Amino acid sequence: MASPQGPPSLPGRRRSALRRGSAVVPLLLAAVVAAPGIAAVVPAVTGPERPAVTAPPSVPPWQQAPTSLSQEPPGNLLLPGPLATDAPLPSGTALAATLDPLLNADGGGSFTAEVQDALTGEVLYSRDGTRAVVPASNTKLLTAVAALQTMGPDRKFQTRVVSGPAAGAVVLVGGGDVLLAAGASQPGLTLGHVGLATLAEDTVASLVAAGYAGSVTVSVDDSLFSGPNLSPAWEDGDIAVGEIAPVYSLALNSARYDPGSTSGPRPQDSALTAGQAFAAALGSAGAVQGLTVSTDVGRYSGAPLAGAPELATAESATVGEQVQLMLETSDNYLAEVLGRMAADSQELAASSAGAVDVVLQELESLGIAPGRVQLADVSGLTLDNTIPAAELTDVVRAMTSGTDLRLRAALPGFPVAGLTGTLNGRYLSGASASGAGLVRAKTGTLNTVLALSGYVVDADGRLLVFSFIGNNLEPGAPANKAALDQAASAVAGCGCQ
Repeated sequence: MASPQGPPSLPGRRRSALRRGSAVVPLLLAAVVAAPGIAAVVPAVTGPERPAVTAPPSVPPWQQAPTSLSQEPPGNLLLPGPLATDAPLPSGTALAATLDPLLNADGGGSFTAEVQDALTGEVLYSRDGTRAVVPASNTKLLTAVAALQTMGPDRKFQTRVVSGPAAGAVVLVGGGDVLLAAGASQPGLTLGHVGLATLAEDTVASLVAAGYAGSVTVSVDDSLFSGPNLSPAWEDGDIAVGEIAPVYSLALNSARYDPGSTSGPRPQDSALTAGQAFAAALGSAGAVQGLTVSTDVGRYSGAPLAGAPELATAESATVGEQVQLMLETSDNYLAEVLGRMAADSQELAASSAGAVDVVLQELESLGIAPGRVQLADVSGLTLDNTIPAAELTDVVRAMTSGTDLRLRAALPGFPVAGLTGTLNGRYLSGASASGAGLVRAKTGTLNTVLALSGYVVDADGRLLVFSFIGNNLEPGAPANKAALDQAASAVAGCGCQ
């Protein structure tokens, strides 16, 4: 085992914790891990030239990397297979000899690491794996657990339109779906599953059926969430560049102006932005029926709406599909919303603090003591979060091999090396290319932090889970991300007997 490189001094929030540098278009996962409806289908993998991944016939099936993305995922297959039933356990000594030379920080800082056997939980390799470190967006793995355990993968969120107290007043009520689209509903997608244009058409139909004709006003009710909509743990710089925005219970495109973008500034009031888009769609749909719709949209502040006549309603994509999208694209906004919805489901405050509380609460069911995890948010945008690599590995193992089968719903969201999500532009060449299509892992990136936690099937057919985390790294030092990718590829390929 490698000797520790000294505990890092956890940095305070003095520098903006800027994250990913490239936009990612959500894709369907490769056939071996895909699940329907998590993103738009693309006809082929695009981008830089990818490494050859066609395996010779002598290579076992679990080491044959997918060469394309599937439009028709085969059922609900979540793990590579078939796995070898008698696969040997890797040697810890051989793993250490393989990984120790790779996990060296470029320009300062250090890496912690752990590799476990997914079947037994046996620790095969640890480099200071129990030391608490900043996990960056690997925090979202914890949020995924909380969302799936509290709400279940099949839960959906409702967006409703109800009648206000005055004639012609309609209220758009947010129920936690922040993946609304401005246009028509697209039931096959997660982002855009519910479209405001479709909701507006249904609303107009209800108004006309009730005999109403005249002017219509729109307001929004976003009262589901409570407390500050910005965490004090977040840096102003991260808010300015769009890593996060004030969190509301309804939004278009996960609080993005453009559904095809995962970067750039966000609307600072996503609820009103959604309300304005709904009013515009309502105006278009109502024009042929003689309805006129005011473009002046505000927040509802009248009497409680309990029991108000419902004009239209629509249900979001499932929690399982939303968790997959959150992990694949590493969307901070969606993570924070899922945390608040999980808290609400447990009758905790649907707030930033409530989200943290429910995540810590749910980790206990995995045997992770609250004292081993420190959280200030549930998206991983702050340097105030700490969790050891050992606990992150436990979380991934619970997803792949644990007794709570609801957690399996997270697996299709793990980015696939060289193919999807936040690993789409990695593993394309050099020493890590052998892991393309084989490594499935959640990424994490802050100024001085890099993390990678996921699972592989090694060359002998053994399912392994891992977590590699670098802290106090030199920002932008090129060899650090390469070290993580090479380490994961080495675990996939070594066999290590």
